[in-house]
Amino acid sequence: MSHADSRKVVLAALAGNVAIAACKFAAAFLSHSTATLAEAVHSLADTGNQALLLVGMYLAARPATERFPFGRASERYFWPFVVAVMLLSVGGAFAIFDGIDHLLHPAAQDHAFGWSYGVLGVSLVMEAISFRVAAQEFRKLSAGQTLQRALLEARDPTIPLVLAEDATAMAGLVVALVAVGLNNLTGHEYWDPIGSIVIGALLCAVALVLAKITHGLLIGESATPEHRARALELAASVEGVERVTQLLTMHLGPDVILLALKIAFRPSLSVADVEDVTNRIEAKVRAELPQMRKIFIEADSQGDLRGVGSART
Repeated sequence: MSHADSRKVVLAALAGNVAIAACKFAAAFLSHSTATLAEAVHSLADTGNQALLLVGMYLAARPATERFPFGRASERYFWPFVVAVMLLSVGGAFAIFDGIDHLLHPAAQDHAFGWSYGVLGVSLVMEAISFRVAAQEFRKLSAGQTLQRALLEARDPTIPLVLAEDATAMAGLVVALVAVGLNNLTGHEYWDPIGSIVIGALLCAVALVLAKITHGLLIGESATPEHRARALELAASVEGVERVTQLLTMHLGPDVILLALKIAFRPSLSVADVEDVTNRIEAKVRAELPQMRKIFIEADSQGDLRGVGSART
């Protein structure tokens, strides 16, 4: 699988969102458009989200300590979950509330629609550029898998999250342009707040999906079936191993996997031989699967009798 550059994707999205948010707020102020204001808040939330993702990357790189003996790789899962919550509350909830408020309390205003058209159009182009960067890296991450499988088996939520944000932003921009256009053509003020509500609902839906994905990673998802099968194959191939009776994996972070094995060693082996075989198993697994950084091996010919975490994949 090709290596995908998460930091590159986040930095590209951050740079684009800073510029887009500033332009949208200016356009919202000049045009008095509720849908444009909803999009401005959306971009502001996205800007904060990218900053939080960078914080997660920085903290995850810190070395292990006595308090965090396995390191802090899970920071890469916690902060995307915070981002999903932010997207739901700051982006989606605000847009829905603001739209409903303007529907209940309509006020005829002189709109400078040109500002909204211009800024929303430029923003759509800039979001498309950011989306293209994220899509390129996501293709490396998915390695030919279907979109659904790639999302379900992704153990690094950063790139899918930015991709979803950019896709949602482009959809929201199209909704905002349609709402502003209908408001301009018909003269009915309710189109603009309806656009804001639709944008907010879209943001909330995407945020809930992202929260579900990151929630599973926070709890502790296993390695992919391919990685589990390969680790089992590598361990079983070492001389002195009769069979692997149990294999358990858990992602501590996108590139840090905990691997626990129960091994039935050849009965004739001495304690020193078992230690040597154990070291060779670890070396062989790490050579091909370097993300399996934490490996624990126990001599056990029975494994888990209940069948939980069986070596079969």
